[in-house]
Amino acid sequence: MLIEQPPYLYRLLFPEAIWRIKQRGGRPVVYLTFDDGPIPEETPWVLDLLDRYGIKATFFMVGDNVRRHPELLEEVRRRGHSYGNHTMHHLQGMKVNARRYLRDVSEAAALIDSTLFRPPHGLIRWHQGKALKEHYNIVMYDLVTRDYSRKLTGEQVFDNVRRFARNGSIIVFHDSLKASANMRYALPRAIEWLLEQGYEFRPLPM
Repeated sequence: MLIEQPPYLYRLLFPEAIWRIKQRGGRPVVYLTFDDGPIPEETPWVLDLLDRYGIKATFFMVGDNVRRHPELLEEVRRRGHSYGNHTMHHLQGMKVNARRYLRDVSEAAALIDSTLFRPPHGLIRWHQGKALKEHYNIVMYDLVTRDYSRKLTGEQVFDNVRRFARNGSIIVFHDSLKASANMRYALPRAIEWLLEQGYEFRPLPM
């Protein structure tokens, strides 16, 4: 649970970030998000699946992937999804200094026009977050499915959604090669289960 649903004390380390968007009244809402794309092997499959269910999501994109596949950013935009900056080279903020990290974010921003930013691995230094907050809405997560884990099966990834999803959850899947098998198993089942539970899907506002 320390990974799948970050505890309250961990969230307090990054008060400038958005972890969950609580809804009052009406249907419960979830925010489906995808990290680390776009890539031609996975992102089009995800887009087609979302179209099939008539739902919108948010894609946090690595700038270097957008550089290589700009048509996929255009396709995400054309289909009505929102998208955000996930750094140029998928840098973990805790491993580099602020100058290098912010330069990497700016390089990605030249390709990804968005006010949304998600740090890779959900980790940034305090002063990095403070600087980024001046230009971005920093989006973390309420539920990480762990579809990327080779220690989990697709069924276990799906179970993470059933165990931890709640009203206002920002849910993370990955449109990446590493997550492919688990994501392709769990994502359609998670969508169907959430719809059965009465959830509405919304993209994060840009």
